[in-house]
Amino acid sequence: MTAIVLVGGMGTRLQSIVSDVPKAMALIDNKPFLEYLLKFLSGYGVTCAILSVGYKGEIIEDYFGDSFLGMSLDYSKETTPLGTGGAIKLALEKCIDNTILALNGDSIFNIDIRRLFEFHLKNNADITLSLKEMFNVWRSGIIKLNDNRVIEMREKAKAEHAYINSGTYILKRDVFSDFSLPERFSFEEFLTDNVGNLNISGLPFDANFIDIGIPEDYEKAQTLIPEWVKL
Repeated sequence: MTAIVLVGGMGTRLQSIVSDVPKAMALIDNKPFLEYLLKFLSGYGVTCAILSVGYKGEIIEDYFGDSFLGMSLDYSKETTPLGTGGAIKLALEKCIDNTILALNGDSIFNIDIRRLFEFHLKNNADITLSLKEMFNVWRSGIIKLNDNRVIEMREKAKAEHAYINSGTYILKRDVFSDFSLPERFSFEEFLTDNVGNLNISGLPFDANFIDIGIPEDYEKAQTLIPEWVKL
């Protein structure tokens, strides 16, 4: 299995804590967050990770090199910010497999990746989203399902109770081939705009989720992530 990991973020909301490295390199118990994420992926059979780097990407490349725990590493390099969609589209050019795992490099959703992969293939989906049931949602993409099919998405919405988009996806390598897209675009907006044009599936998981993007959650991650992923 090949994974695209989006690690180009500056971590603007973490500047008071992490100011000199990419967000994915923020330290969790004295180890970069990305080290935990790659260890998590290796445990589910990911054999190749394409790291989509941008801001200070050389720090990531210097630290990890071309392999980690037997997993080969390659780098898709943004010369200008491409947004999440543009970054995935560029990284897909390095992929050989027809079915790809893609995920944000600043969060961990502690799910069974193999189950998500198998669900995607069973439903012959173009894209499959891993979903988390949440209460008091205020900064996530909200998903509405009909059976396994995603029928509505709302980005950065608020709700008392909803499924949220966790930022961990399975997708077809040619998912963008029928679309005329700008170089820079948001993958989340692409999904929202094309719910009716693509077969987008959603699979809810009852699993731990944390995003280190804001200081409060970054502090929680210091104890939670080492419990979930043993380095």
